Amino acid sequence: MKALISFVTAGLLLLPSLSAQDPGREGDTSARGSQTGKSGRNLFAEIESRRVKVHGNGTKGGKGDGFRMKRPCWYEPFLNADDAVDFFTKGRDSANRHRIDEESRRDFEQPFVDRRGQEGMWWTPGYNRGDPAGAACWATLQQFLFVPPGVTPPSGITLEQLAEIARASMTVPEQTVKLNPDAKSFVNLPTHVWLEGIGETSRSVTAEIPGVMSVTLVATLQDIKIDPGTTKERAEVTESGCGTAGKPYVRGGEFACGVRYLRSSIDQPRETYPLTVTAVWPVAVQGNVVPFQFAPVELGVTRDVPVGEIQSNVKPPN
Repeated sequence: MKALISFVTAGLLLLPSLSAQDPGREGDTSARGSQTGKSGRNLFAEIESRRVKVHGNGTKGGKGDGFRMKRPCWYEPFLNADDAVDFFTKGRDSANRHRIDEESRRDFEQPFVDRRGQEGMWWTPGYNRGDPAGAACWATLQQFLFVPPGVTPPSGITLEQLAEIARASMTVPEQTVKLNPDAKSFVNLPTHVWLEGIGETSRSVTAEIPGVMSVTLVATLQDIKIDPGTTKERAEVTESGCGTAGKPYVRGGEFACGVRYLRSSIDQPRETYPLTVTAVWPVAVQGNVVPFQFAPVELGVTRDVPVGEIQSNVKPPN
C-alpha cells in the first residue's frame, strides 16, 4: 500500500473531518499539525500526527535552539480494525472520495474492510515538519500498516523518540540584555550585565500518546554565559555573581557580573565589541523515569558595545 493513488497520498495526513474514534479529532490543538513555532534558524517542532499530543508552557512564547531529532518520522498506533473500517468508509471523507473516483474509493477502502474483525492495530506515519529532513523521512514510510497486537513495527515510535519530540518543541523566553553603562562603555570601567524579560524560570513540555506512553521534559534557567566579543587581552569577564540572570547595577554595589574592557573598540568592525549573553537552561526528564539526557537549551542575544577612552585635559601650572 506504499502508493495508493495520488489524491489519497497527498491528503491522508490532512483529512478535514475526523470521527469520534480518531484521537486527533477536530478541537485537539496539540495533535495533527501541532506547531510550536518557528523563527529564523531556530526551528521549533511542527508535529504532523494523529496521535502525538504536545503541550506545556515550554511550547509557546519563546524561541527554540534548533534541536534535531535523530529520526524525525515514525509509525504510531492509530485505530483497531473495526474502527478503521468505520473511519474510512463512512462520513464526509468517504463521500468525497466517491465523488472523485468510485473505483479508487473501493481500492482504497478494501484493505480496511478485509481486516474487519481481526485483532491488531492500523499504524500510520507521523513526522516533524519543522525538521528539514522530516518530509523526506515520512516519504519512506507506508501510509498504513496493520500490526498484530503487542507488536511494535520497525520505525514504530519509541519513548526516546517521544522525548526527542518534547525536546524539539521546547522553547525558552527571548531575554533582553541590560547593560550599565548602557549606551557606551569606557576602558577599565565595569560594564554590568543582567537579563530582563525572562518571566518564569522553568519551562516544561509533555509529549504523549494518550493511554500508551508519555514523557515530560523540564528546562530550568541555571546561569548565563558572557562572551565579550573579543580576546582576553582586550576584556576581562566576571561571572562569579551572575546567578541565574545576571546582577542588575546598583549604585555603590559590588561588580560581580559583567565585562571590563581593557582596550578601546575604535579599531574594531563598526567600532564596537559584539557582546553576547547566553542564557543556559539545562533540560531534565521529569521524575527521571527514563535515562535520556539532552543538551541544555542555550539562547544567546548579542549587543554591540562601543568602548571609548576617558579623555582628560591637563592644564600646565601658571
